[in-house]
Amino acid sequence: MSFLVNLALGLLFGAGLVVSGMSDPAKVLNFLDLFGAWDPSLAFVMGGAVLVTFLGYRLVLARGEPIVGNRFHLPTRGDIDARIVAGPAIFGIGWGLGGFCPGPALTAVGLGATGTLAFIPAMILGMWAARLLAEDNAAPRTA
Repeated sequence: MSFLVNLALGLLFGAGLVVSGMSDPAKVLNFLDLFGAWDPSLAFVMGGAVLVTFLGYRLVLARGEPIVGNRFHLPTRGDIDARIVAGPAIFGIGWGLGGFCPGPALTAVGLGATGTLAFIPAMILGMWAARLLAEDNAAPRTA
């Protein structure tokens, strides 16, 4: 049951990315081009997403327990370290250079976008490298 719910939600999310234009790298790059051919339409998409998420979290967390699953998986740490700063910075640079972030890139693969042929392998390589760095930093140091 949980798999089907997750599949349906993923398909709904992907459809939203396509309808909003987030899977079109040219539209995303025009949104990021503040001093050129700026296209502010994605700001409304992001604002709508923030509003829906804000309201959704309020409603869902008021329930006390999830409908599907046995507990909520919420972050427990509140500190800011180098990984918390570097990760979003690298994400933003990749988004600005390629016009894709992971969700829209995977959606664009299904649409046959050629830019994803370079982006998806680079994204996978970056995730692998991040995992290696995290494991290396978590390993105990000997003097």
